[in-house]
Amino acid sequence: MAGGFEVRLVHDGTCIVTMDGSGKAMPIPVEVYKERLAERLIREAPTLEAFRQRWITPLARQEMLAQLPDAGRSAIIVQLVDDMAAYDLYDVLAELGYGLAPRTRLERAEAFAYKHAGWLAGLPAKTAATLHALALQFAQEGTSALESPQVFRVPDVVRAGGLAALEALGEPSEVLLDTKARMFAA
Repeated sequence: MAGGFEVRLVHDGTCIVTMDGSGKAMPIPVEVYKERLAERLIREAPTLEAFRQRWITPLARQEMLAQLPDAGRSAIIVQLVDDMAAYDLYDVLAELGYGLAPRTRLERAEAFAYKHAGWLAGLPAKTAATLHALALQFAQEGTSALESPQVFRVPDVVRAGGLAALEALGEPSEVLLDTKARMFAA
């Protein structure tokens, strides 16, 4: 068991136990499992840009993940089997489906700050500080941290300026959507 999923080591290699079309448990070699996942992912989002656009919107992401093998648990299974706990599921899937070199959550947050330094410098100081604080939350917990209303209660985010600082740019949900698009493009 790995994270509640059944993974078996067999003489040919590692297998993931999944359900076949009739509901019967069936071991599948990890590489075959990954190939099926990649194929389904590409059917759902044919390009990296299409994948990124679906990823940044929670409902679109949930719908896409639900279409993947094992009702979306497949990304988590690959993350566990490939020892990618430091990576957001975005990077796990982007590597698998589109060949994108994966970045850890921390590397992605740092790349966001670096690649968008000019954009951040042009924002009001508290807004930029809040976006930096949100990037650090992403580095710790991934995409889900950016979408949790609780993130605006995190002391570092509150000290930076919090929700009010995002409102200086407009609707906070739109600011977060733009920030996520920049984060995953970094």
